[in-house]
Amino acid sequence: MTDNARGALFRPIVPHQHSRVTYAELFFDLVFVFAVTQISHTLLAHFTPLGVLQVTLLFLAVWWVWVFTSWITNWLNPEKTPVRLLLFAMMLGGLVLSTSIPAAFDGRGLWFAIAYAAMQVGKTVFLWISTPPSRPLARMNAIRITAWLSMSAIFWIAGGLAQGELRLVLWAIALAIEYISPAMRFWIPRYGASSVADWVIEGGHMAERCALFVIIALGESVVVTGATFAELAWSAESLAAFVSVLAGSIAMWWIYFHIGAEAGSEQISRSSEPGRLARLAYTYLHMPIVAGIIVAAVADELVLKHPSGHSDPKTVISAIGGPLLFLFGTVLFKHSFRGFLQLSHGAGIIALCVLAWFASELSPLLLSVLTTAIMIMVAVWESISLRSDPAE
Repeated sequence: MTDNARGALFRPIVPHQHSRVTYAELFFDLVFVFAVTQISHTLLAHFTPLGVLQVTLLFLAVWWVWVFTSWITNWLNPEKTPVRLLLFAMMLGGLVLSTSIPAAFDGRGLWFAIAYAAMQVGKTVFLWISTPPSRPLARMNAIRITAWLSMSAIFWIAGGLAQGELRLVLWAIALAIEYISPAMRFWIPRYGASSVADWVIEGGHMAERCALFVIIALGESVVVTGATFAELAWSAESLAAFVSVLAGSIAMWWIYFHIGAEAGSEQISRSSEPGRLARLAYTYLHMPIVAGIIVAAVADELVLKHPSGHSDPKTVISAIGGPLLFLFGTVLFKHSFRGFLQLSHGAGIIALCVLAWFASELSPLLLSVLTTAIMIMVAVWESISLRSDPAE
């Protein structure tokens, strides 16, 4: 492949113009709709301390492979046939990865590890090959990223071959390598670390991609709500639970999208260092946001199926923990570009912590209603306060 041909695979950079998310990227995201569903169902089926730890690791892996792909498609143009073929190959790997999630710590661990390592290393090698020597900084970044992901792949495969706790330890090491690599700016011997200024990205595109993943997670929550409610005998309790959990999802959408998502997109588009902001706000800080939505979806299913009686620990942890994670991630995300912490979000976090003290004495339905009321309070407070005082 000639330098011109390789350079043509990159997105054209047009100053002050937002690069749209392509249909190929949206098609690729369908695999991760399934992945999110698999994670929430696996968490529901293995809600023990060890099970939560295992599912957390699997979620971190799914998020990381998706967000790294978003970085790749921010640099490369999915409208080009070779890049589209890469995304289609990644869809195959993503389906193998997703179908392996429920048994990743049983009989399908090696399949999960192979799919994950192949996706991570494969797309980065593709980026390396696609980057012409006339783009030395971008090419060196691809080499650095490939080195780090190749090192973590060793631990992924070794973990897939191992059993029990050793698999968990090896995969945790692999994830630690990958998660610290951007913070280390992909430092490698002899060549050192990259400069954040070298991470030339189109900020609006990255913001839109992460917002779409939030939609994926919220969509999974709505699907769980609808599918579970359809199987129930309709009663006053089940109808109240249905309204409560749906209102909770709407409140989450409002908190993230009404002001925050668009403000973040505008800020990163204007930033002189969009790579630094993308690394913090979209690569790292979106993890608790998405995780909170997934955990809340688990609570939604539990509440719909068992609205009466006292709330068991599984219901309490998921009903309180989901909104807590979401608000924690959202307040940090908004702080990253606003420079101040939202009082509304802090009040919501405090209210949820207070509710946790006596949540086990409440029925799942009442617990759901109260957590939803707190989320609505946060959404209304932020909307009113930012309209009247930008510094809240």
